[in-house]
Amino acid sequence: MNTKELISNLSVRCGLSKTDAEQLLETTILTLSELLKAGKSVSILGFGNLEVRKKEERLSVHPATQVRTLIPPKLVVNFKQSTKLKDKLKYVKL
Repeated sequence: MNTKELISNLSVRCGLSKTDAEQLLETTILTLSELLKAGKSVSILGFGNLEVRKKEERLSVHPATQVRTLIPPKLVVNFKQSTKLKDKLKYVKL
C-alpha cells in the first residue's frame, strides 16, 4: 500500500474527504517525527512502541576488497510490535 492508497482508505473508513485524510496523515507523521526527534518514545496501544536508539560506531569490512571502514554512530528508530498485533499476524497465511 502506498501513501495515496492509505489516504483513500482513511477517507473511506473515517468518512473524511481525501484532503482531510491527507492532512490527518501528514499531521500524524509530523507529530511522531517530532516526538522521536526529541528523544521520546511513542506507544500506540494495539500497534506497538517506537523509540530512538543510538547505534555505536563500528568497523565494517568490505568482503571483496577487505578494506576496513569506520561507520560513525547514528540514531535509528526501533519498533517493537504489541502482542495484539503479533497475535493478529500469527495466523496470516503466507
